[in-house]
Amino acid sequence: MNSFYALRDLPPTDSYKKGDIVFIFGEVFQSGYVNGLISAAVRRGLKVYSTTVGRREGDALRNLTNEELTECASRAPLDGVLNATLEAGFDFEPSSQGKTPVDQISGLKMSQWQEAKIDWNQIEESKERGRERFFTSARQWAEQVSEIAQQNPDSNILFVHTMAGGIPRAKILMPTMNRIFKGRGDRYLASKTFWESELGKLCSVSFDEVTAQTYQTLIDVTQPLREERKGKRVAYVAYGYHGCELLMNGQYTWQSYAPYLQGWAKLELEKISQRAFSVGVTSCVFNCPEILTNSSSLFQGVEIPLYPLIEAVRKDAPNHFAKVEASLKPFLKPGVSLDSIYESCMSFFNNPSTQFLQDFNSWPQHSEANQMDLMLEQSDRVFDMQTAKDDSITNWLSRLVFEGCGHLMFEESAKPCAAVEWLGHDIIAKRLSKEADLSDF
Repeated sequence: MNSFYALRDLPPTDSYKKGDIVFIFGEVFQSGYVNGLISAAVRRGLKVYSTTVGRREGDALRNLTNEELTECASRAPLDGVLNATLEAGFDFEPSSQGKTPVDQISGLKMSQWQEAKIDWNQIEESKERGRERFFTSARQWAEQVSEIAQQNPDSNILFVHTMAGGIPRAKILMPTMNRIFKGRGDRYLASKTFWESELGKLCSVSFDEVTAQTYQTLIDVTQPLREERKGKRVAYVAYGYHGCELLMNGQYTWQSYAPYLQGWAKLELEKISQRAFSVGVTSCVFNCPEILTNSSSLFQGVEIPLYPLIEAVRKDAPNHFAKVEASLKPFLKPGVSLDSIYESCMSFFNNPSTQFLQDFNSWPQHSEANQMDLMLEQSDRVFDMQTAKDDSITNWLSRLVFEGCGHLMFEESAKPCAAVEWLGHDIIAKRLSKEADLSDF
């Protein structure tokens, strides 16, 4: 059983000062979770540096060109981008026999996904080589960090881990994933069936390397910096997902999206934070609510838990509810109200076939055929209540979530109450209630 610690009270807002530094361990993209934390840091006068994961040309991984760095820097208000080759994972890493994991499965047709035969000795070699390459790149990145830190001896430092995912880049996998996450009827593919296959096991190892082990590497390569800056704060945060509390039938209730195949890697991420926290490292994995972005659009239905955030605002940020309602109304078709959307979502959450998604102790859950049918139908139903699927209230609500999470993580990171904390709709709404206006949204 996992211990559940939800952040209920707003953290202090004086944890960092102007001139402190945020280093983001990963690339920054537009409209992602980390953009909210960047916004919070910039508002407080901190310096913010992101990094790069390199670019591939054939089999070679290279640093970015000046033009590419300029484009990266334009994605957010940054003080700099550290040019590094922090590509995580091992899918393109050759074994001693010269074969990469992608090579092993590249010849499979869609109908043959269950017939994959993988040489696990070669996979282990590729994994170790990929880990060594990543660790070397991370140490070089840490040297750049150290140079900046030495120029700012009085600064506290916050490291932000953003790496996640890790689907091996083989053509066979994306069509298979589409069946897992969007398939219904004859196209339905049970996530457990896939997860127990050779391809599923390969994804599991890859997810763990990218999502979890990179956080351990971050903590390890910056240990000298922690030792050098005695008396100054060096803190670490990472983005997790482990379900979310939302307002159901008048009370905040934990639930989760399924199937979430990265869940096992996210559990390992939590364990890494817990081990670090237990030996005095200021580390916290923040399990954030669901949002809908370009990177999560594969998971149709993940946006359903977003809609009840409207009711959380009504309950815990009543001073802003009228403004939120007015902002969202243009996205709705004539005759549709926010109440009708909420009631529609509650019919999904209250359905007997989805109740297993509210069992915290059995997370992460695999999909069930009836649950997937209901979820995909519910997703379509609510999108049909809006004027346009690509410009819907989910975009607005997603921004509300990642801005709220970013500010909460930023403030709580200085002295986290636990190594793993959950951010639910209640604390997102409470934080919103303290905003003077909604001009950022």
